[in-house]
Amino acid sequence: MRRLAAILPIAALMALIALFWGYSLNHDPKVIPMALVGKPVPALSLPPLAGGAPSPIRGLATGPALINFYASWCGPCAQEAPALMALKAEGVKVIGVAYEDQPDAAKAFLTRFGDPYQAVLSDRDGRAGIEFGVTGVPETYAVDAHGVIRAKLAEPITAAEAEEMLQTAAR
Repeated sequence: MRRLAAILPIAALMALIALFWGYSLNHDPKVIPMALVGKPVPALSLPPLAGGAPSPIRGLATGPALINFYASWCGPCAQEAPALMALKAEGVKVIGVAYEDQPDAAKAFLTRFGDPYQAVLSDRDGRAGIEFGVTGVPETYAVDAHGVIRAKLAEPITAAEAEEMLQTAAR
C-alpha cells in the first residue's frame, strides 16, 4: 500500500506533463480568439479614467469607431501611440480602455505619449477585458454603426490596419 501511495503522485505529475506537452505541440500561439467579432459590444459600463459616473461602452462606441485596450505598463502600447495620435488627427473616433492599470499611471502614460481618445474608461479589475475576450494589450476592436464588433487586432495597431478595420466596420 505504501508503494502505491508513493507512486500515485509521481504518476499524476507525469500525466499532467504529458497533457500539457501534447497541448503545447498542437497549439498555435498565433491564433487569436475572435469570439466577439460579429456580436454586439458588451453591455457594460466603466468609470471614466478622470473619475465620475460609469459610462456605457456601447453608447460611446457608436461606429464606425475603434475601442483600444491599453496599459501604462505595456511597451507595445507606447509603440502604437503615434499611429493612434495620427488617427485622432484624421478625426477617427477611438475609445480608450485603461486595462488593469492604476488611474494615475494610465493618465501619466497619456501625458507622455499623447491622448488619442475621445473618451478613456478605466477597467481596473479587468472585467471588461474578460467580457471582450482580451488576451493581452494592446488590443483594438472595430465597431460598426449598429454597435457590432466587426474586427479585432491583438497587436500594436498601424495606420494601414486601422484603415482596414474601419472599412470593415463601415460595410
